Amino acid sequence: MIELRELTKRYGGRVAVDALSVQVRPGVVTGFLGPNGSGKSTTMRMILGLDAPDHGEALIDGVRYAQLTRPLRTVGALLDAGAFHPGRSGRAHLAALAASNDIPAARVGEVLRVVGLSGAGDRRAGTYSLGMRQRLGVAVALLGDPGVLLLDEPVNGLDPEGIRWIRDLLRGLAAEGRTVFVSSHLIAEMALTAERLVVIGQGRLLAETTVAGLAAGHDSLEDAFFRLTSQATDYRGTGVS
Repeated sequence: MIELRELTKRYGGRVAVDALSVQVRPGVVTGFLGPNGSGKSTTMRMILGLDAPDHGEALIDGVRYAQLTRPLRTVGALLDAGAFHPGRSGRAHLAALAASNDIPAARVGEVLRVVGLSGAGDRRAGTYSLGMRQRLGVAVALLGDPGVLLLDEPVNGLDPEGIRWIRDLLRGLAAEGRTVFVSSHLIAEMALTAERLVVIGQGRLLAETTVAGLAAGHDSLEDAFFRLTSQATDYRGTGVS
């Protein structure tokens, strides 16, 4: 489980994440929704200990990320699909991560098969298309067979077949009892992938609900999302997301 307690992050005088308190529970896909610049990526970076909160805390199974003994075996994350050495093959990139985290080497071939890169595993990752880079990033997230997964905009660069693949994969992982937290600004896609939704705007929690609960009383899910997020004032050039 992921638990955010009054999580707050400021950049200068601007608040990127504003006293955000949320519980992301296992067994369902939870969509993390908000317009570009709403604080989604900043929140995920704080969960993973990449940014320090100014107030509050983010816990994974009751502890902070820095306190995890084997983090890659507990949490799998995709924040940046380009986080690899372009001269290394996809297989070599995964093998290095496996060796440094005491993960069996056989796991590399397993995750390459899961993400559909077995045939491209020995190619230099720098030659991969954006969709293939996304798949490699998902392979990294799955490498340690973690119980918690955080994926930031995982459908970027994927073709329709790839989008269906990631949708089925995430649902399958949640059905195994894992915690799956997926950010997006695409409400229509999240409606097909997630069961629960956490919606933020200007770094503040706007709704924690189901897809049906968000749509209730509105002409469409898109209309509900627009009306909800329009309550939050836009950031003006903060550059946070």
